[in-house]
Amino acid sequence: MHFVSVADIGKDLLKVNKKRADKIRKLLNENNIIAFDFMGATGSGKTLLIEKLIDNLKDKYNVACIAGDVIAKYDADRLKRHGVQVIPLNTGKECHLDAHLVKHAFNDLDLENIDILFIENVGNLICPADFDLGTHKRIVVISVTEGDDTVEKHPEIFKTADLTIINKIDIADAVGADPIKMREDAKKLNKEMGVLLTSIKNNEGIDKVIEFIEKTKTKY
Repeated sequence: MHFVSVADIGKDLLKVNKKRADKIRKLLNENNIIAFDFMGATGSGKTLLIEKLIDNLKDKYNVACIAGDVIAKYDADRLKRHGVQVIPLNTGKECHLDAHLVKHAFNDLDLENIDILFIENVGNLICPADFDLGTHKRIVVISVTEGDDTVEKHPEIFKTADLTIINKIDIADAVGADPIKMREDAKKLNKEMGVLLTSIKNNEGIDKVIEFIEKTKTKY
């Protein structure tokens, strides 16, 4: 009789990733850098949000970005136009960033001249949830155009988030979505998480996001 050992590959991968993420966090702390992982579906407004945050913060802090995507140059090019360090990270067929990829990007960053690091994750609400990138805070961006059952359909990503941003509230009525329901759904999953309603295009709620970023910077 042959005995077959079963390895839980998923758990092993996550353990390895967590160790790498902890090393990244230590490196960031040693360089007094506060990092944020921006997650969310394609079209939710992640890139525009980061662009607006850069413009509002770059005169006060040294801001840098890592742009992760299947093909990252497009979002990276948008962010570079705002005059900050940007490293594109191509994930190829992978649907998320992981700590190993992020650590490679550090080789091209001037860590001594960064106060705040924004990492834009690959656009979806499933894969990024499990992979700690070594950041200090995780932010999920969703929009009313995805439907007001979006939170209920993708619960895991909200359970580990520090802030959820519900975007495009200016067109909620037009798409038949209820942003208040979305906020309540998110709070049910994670009572400790902050939830903001925004229209990033119209700058509505941007001040609250900036406040969150700066409070985190002060805390660490």
